[in-house]
Amino acid sequence: MNDNNNLIQQPIRNLKERFRGFLPVVVDVETAGFEASSHALLEVAVMTLKMNDDGLIEPDQLYQENILPFEGSLLDPSALKFIGIDDPYHPFRNAKNERSALEQLFAPIRTQIKQTGCTRAILVGHNAMFDLNFLKHAAERTKVKIPFHLFSTFDTVSLSGLMFGETVLSKAVQAAGIEWDNKKAHSAAYDTEKTARLFCHIVNQWPLLKPALTNETSEESDLDMFQG
Repeated sequence: MNDNNNLIQQPIRNLKERFRGFLPVVVDVETAGFEASSHALLEVAVMTLKMNDDGLIEPDQLYQENILPFEGSLLDPSALKFIGIDDPYHPFRNAKNERSALEQLFAPIRTQIKQTGCTRAILVGHNAMFDLNFLKHAAERTKVKIPFHLFSTFDTVSLSGLMFGETVLSKAVQAAGIEWDNKKAHSAAYDTEKTARLFCHIVNQWPLLKPALTNETSEESDLDMFQG
């Protein structure tokens, strides 16, 4: 019988096998402060990912919603200035209430979970727990079921520190050879797109391989079956 080290290997070509059944979804939130329980959630963007025939992951579809502050929420003026939102209630934002926004954002994630055969989504973000905590509190307030793992994430801060020695998003993105525009930063959609490209770039440096089914290994499997 062949040694496993001599088996022909091929790249994993589906997301279900790449992350043990978890579907990575990139998320960025923009908020009116740092406390997920009290500060308003104002923007959320999510980017789904796909895997190509070579086993490399790529950005897929971007979804973004502007959100109205929930009743009684706090608005820190310095936070609003940082993200460039003068008036969270301005009609030109076309903002939705939290429940409607979350339902719109979570629907395509649930669809992709079913399509890929994954068990649930796992949030990818830069300082990912910050994003996940705001989504968890918003989901709890609105009674919307969250599709993400409740405490596990893929954080591009740690991944970038490992690969580039950088932890700031703009610096890590540029270290990866990806264009960065400071004027567009701190928009949920822009930061999500760049985080997605960064995550894909890093993960694709280490493609996972699995043994390829050859005629020889197939014959051995058949023999093993008869031998018990």
